[in-house]
Amino acid sequence: MNKTRQATLKAHYRQQPPPLGIIALRHLPSGRTLLEYSRNAPGSLNRHRFELNLGKHRNAALQADWRRDGAAAFSCEIIDTVRPSDDPAFDADAELEALLALHRVLWQEQGQPLY
Repeated sequence: MNKTRQATLKAHYRQQPPPLGIIALRHLPSGRTLLEYSRNAPGSLNRHRFELNLGKHRNAALQADWRRDGAAAFSCEIIDTVRPSDDPAFDADAELEALLALHRVLWQEQGQPLY
């Protein structure tokens, strides 16, 4: 790959907004899940892992499970995404909140406990 093509690809990558989405941190032994929406889903997952590894996560129950069972006992993933719109009336936060509410209802209907 030539340098010009590589520079073009890098510039294109940097201009892409981070994915908007719903993230889930699931404690596999108990099934308890932390559901959250984020305007930067991969960054949010990284932040949660970082806080958990430091022992400073804001959710004490989640932190206790992480401390007791370790990272291998968790599944951390982006479970849904929202595609940004060019429409000026598009409200990403409202879309994400509605999607999160839908996922919480689905989780509870399936009997999945939440943090």
